[in-house]
Amino acid sequence: MIMKGKKGLIVGIANNKSIAYGIAKACKAQGAELAFTFLNEQLEKRVRPIASEFESEKVYELDVNNPEHLTELTKSLEKDFGKIDFVVHSVAFAPREALKGGLIDTTRADFDVALGTSVYSLISLTSACMPVMNDGGSILTLSYLGGPKFIPHYNVMGVAKAALESSVRYLAVDCGKRNIRVNAISAGPIKTLSASGIGDFRMILNWNETNSPLGRNVTTDEVGNSGMYLLSDLSSAVTGEVHYVDSGYNAMGMALATKDEEGKTTLAWDLKNK
Repeated sequence: MIMKGKKGLIVGIANNKSIAYGIAKACKAQGAELAFTFLNEQLEKRVRPIASEFESEKVYELDVNNPEHLTELTKSLEKDFGKIDFVVHSVAFAPREALKGGLIDTTRADFDVALGTSVYSLISLTSACMPVMNDGGSILTLSYLGGPKFIPHYNVMGVAKAALESSVRYLAVDCGKRNIRVNAISAGPIKTLSASGIGDFRMILNWNETNSPLGRNVTTDEVGNSGMYLLSDLSSAVTGEVHYVDSGYNAMGMALATKDEEGKTTLAWDLKNK
């Protein structure tokens, strides 16, 4: 098995619909040993059953914005594993108010929360885990097309994802000195807990399905398999990359269109929803 003997930390799993769950599932299927984190008591009730499902008793409390938690995480990982081989960073948050209106309406407080939680957490988590990572290890975070491109209702989270992707490139250089790789997956839209806060998300799902080259949306299992590849030795020369898993939607420059019997140009979206 590809991940046999590998040990890794999954940060930010919320439920079995999470992209992080898909990655954990793929890694476990290939022989990895996993540890998990939870944000608070409410989420602990969700995370512990998932950890049990993956035959793990290693579950740690972690608020990525709490330096003391990060310090304790390093100690716990060293105590329980000695060294680990990979880390999955699946953490993003913006206040609901920041996803309404336009980016211009974002308050300084909401901006700081979104960028601190969604971007700086990758930097601080990487710093906390580096002392306990094996040579040849891998760190993976989750991005979205709303970083490099405009996506309706994504607002400050788009800015955060752009900063996250830039952080991946800079961290790849910092960590490369230790032969640790840092990459991101940019998944297509999936019905997850975090996606529920984005306005008109059903429209975004339908638009991606209609206009992607493969003509469909992606699944957590598909993203999970790609994540497992980036965490495994199969990608030993890949770092600083943003890997798209979105049925090819990122390659499109225009919406798909056709002509009706009268010669009028019609979007594929309109034809599908007649």
